Amino acid sequence: MTQRILFVCLGNICRSPTAEGVVRTMAVRRGIDVVLDSAGTASWHVGKPPYAPMQEAAEQYGYDLSSLRARQVRPQDFESFDKIIAMDTENMSDLQSLAGSKGAPVVLFTDYAPDLGMDHVPDPYFTRDFDGALRLIESCAQGLLDELEGGQ
Repeated sequence: MTQRILFVCLGNICRSPTAEGVVRTMAVRRGIDVVLDSAGTASWHVGKPPYAPMQEAAEQYGYDLSSLRARQVRPQDFESFDKIIAMDTENMSDLQSLAGSKGAPVVLFTDYAPDLGMDHVPDPYFTRDFDGALRLIESCAQGLLDELEGGQ
């Protein structure tokens, strides 16, 4: 069964599009069939590509984010996706409020890399640590894909 997963951060220009791009690339390499998208809880950047410094960091690690465009989470996303993955607890709380009792479960991305002891993916837009965010996203992506592979 193909899993449909939505990654969500605040503006959809750093963390969630990077998660989408990283997971997509890794899933293809591992032969895992998955449908991916990303969105933001805020509408500030709708239609814009991922933040240039984030794209540059991703490119250095072999991930192309250039085709992605920001969008805002929509109510129908909770029924269109099997799982919604938040980058931090604030976005998770916003998503849970928006979802109410319907649809896909909302989980934290860092739950897929519990050994790292992180409860969120820090926002590199503010921290300026694009490489650190990317490495954390890769670790979480590995855990997510391990879980998906086990369920196929």
